[in-house]
Amino acid sequence: MSVLMTLRVTGDPTAIEKLGADNGALFEGVIADASSRGLISHHFYGSENELLVVDEWPDEASFQAFFANSGPQIEQMMAAAGVTAQPAIEFWRHLEVGDDVG
Repeated sequence: MSVLMTLRVTGDPTAIEKLGADNGALFEGVIADASSRGLISHHFYGSENELLVVDEWPDEASFQAFFANSGPQIEQMMAAAGVTAQPAIEFWRHLEVGDDVG
C-alpha cells in the first residue's frame, strides 16, 4: 500500500511560486527524477510562512532513495524560498475506516 509523505518547512511560498514560474525546467527535472523512482503524486502548498509538500509514494524507501540522491536541485528550491532549517518529513499510511470520499 502506498504512503503519503509530508515535508513541512518554514519558508516563503511566494518565492517558490516565482521560482516555478521563472525556472519551470528545474521543477520538471526534479519531478522526472522522482517519477523514475516511483513518485505517484506531488503537490506544493503554502501558508503565510510555511511550505508543505504532499507526495504519494509506493513506500517510504522509494522517497528516501530519491531524497538522498536529489542533489542540488532541491537545495536550490529551498534556498530560493529562504529555508534554513531541516524540513520535518513524516510518512502517513491510509486507514481503512469506511469514510473515504474521492
